[in-house]
Amino acid sequence: MESINQTYLRWLIIAGIVEGLSTLILFFVAMPMKYVGDMPEAVSIAGPIHGFLFIGLVVMFWIGRHAVPLPSRLMWWGMLGAVVPFGPFIVDVPLYRMLKATDE
Repeated sequence: MESINQTYLRWLIIAGIVEGLSTLILFFVAMPMKYVGDMPEAVSIAGPIHGFLFIGLVVMFWIGRHAVPLPSRLMWWGMLGAVVPFGPFIVDVPLYRMLKATDE
């Protein structure tokens, strides 16, 4: 069996959590502030931060294909999950299971 890069896998899980939280902050804090509170600067700040984190997560999954190594299917699910709200949290479940399986 091939060795698993646990450090990269942990960072990938953390990146998924952070990116998922940035999506929730954008949707449930910044956008209501823009449209209900007439404060468009909230999206001007949260939007680029979320965009940077989104691109970072996608790149980390791409690199993770060989760095961890991740199965191709999980890499693609991770990239797709980055697009969907709550997706990173869902994809983190198999990543966490993969990490726990290496501890045993």
